[in-house]
Amino acid sequence: MSRIDKRNRLDENPFHYRIAKDQTVFIDYQGKLVKTLKGKEAERFLDKLKAAEDDKTVQLHLAKITGNFKRGNERNGRAH
Repeated sequence: MSRIDKRNRLDENPFHYRIAKDQTVFIDYQGKLVKTLKGKEAERFLDKLKAAEDDKTVQLHLAKITGNFKRGNERNGRAH
């Protein structure tokens, strides 16, 4: 897995997930919601997480399901 996470960013556990009563999965990156999964997609994803051997594998699955959402052009939130 060292070739996938070259900068060891997943060691910091930037992703977290929550499961609602209706089995909807909410995925957060550094405390901000980035993806919501429902239905069959959520079921398949939860099965992958259950089969994961360690925390880094869980982080990798979370990173892959969110896709390439960070492009480097995000703002700090301050007014320009």
